[in-house]
Formats: sequence, C-alpha cells, structure tokens
Amino acid sequence: MKHIISERVPFRGGPYSHATQCGEMLYLSGQRPVDSHTGVIIGDEFEAQAHQVFGNIKELLDECDSSLDLVAKVNVYLSDIAHFAQMNDIYLRYFSEPYPARTTIACNLRGVLIEVDVVAATRGA
Repeated sequence: MKHIISERVPFRGGPYSHATQCGEMLYLSGQRPVDSHTGVIIGDEFEAQAHQVFGNIKELLDECDSSLDLVAKVNVYLSDIAHFAQMNDIYLRYFSEPYPARTTIACNLRGVLIEVDVVAATRGA
C-alpha cells in the first residue's frame, strides 16, 4: 500500500493521505473547493466550487498516473440537494460514457457547497 501526499492539491488539514494506492487501484480522499496555491475556498457560488473540486481531482489523478477516464466510482456530497441538477451538468464536463458508478448525498459540509471523492484505476491496471 502506498500513501500519497501531493504538492499539487490543497493541504490536507487533517490526519489522512490525499490518496492511497492499493495495487493498481487509487482511493482519493474527499476534495474540497480549495485553491492549491492559496489554500482558500473558491467563491461562494456552486459552479465555481464544483469546477475547483473536479479540477483538484483531475490534478491528483494525473499525479498518480491515472485520469478521469479511469475513475470507477464517484461519491458526491452536496450541502444542499437543490444543487443536484447543476452538479449533474458540471459532472458531464468531466466524465463521459461509460460513466463511473456514483452516489450523491446531501450533508453538512462545514462551509463548502460540494466535496467529492473517487476510486480509480492506475494506467498500469
């Protein structure tokens, strides 16, 4: 098992790795809408936050020899389920058919509108 701490995505802020690689599979920790350069939450609007989250995921997958095309499972956490349709529209800009398996839930996210984690294969899989 390999634990990954990245310089390319926001600081963890807690006792966890950005990702864990088990064999050819990657398990990414939840990504929040935080700019990796400033450590600041991006905007108050859902669209900006969602793009930052998916951008952070893409950046981390690239660093881990993976890609959005190799994502098998996506977990989306929304602060308000009313953002579901908007999230779907944004999601389609990052994922294409055949789509990964996905779960979406509404929950308290402590000051952000969206958080996402994924499970992906590496390019060597």
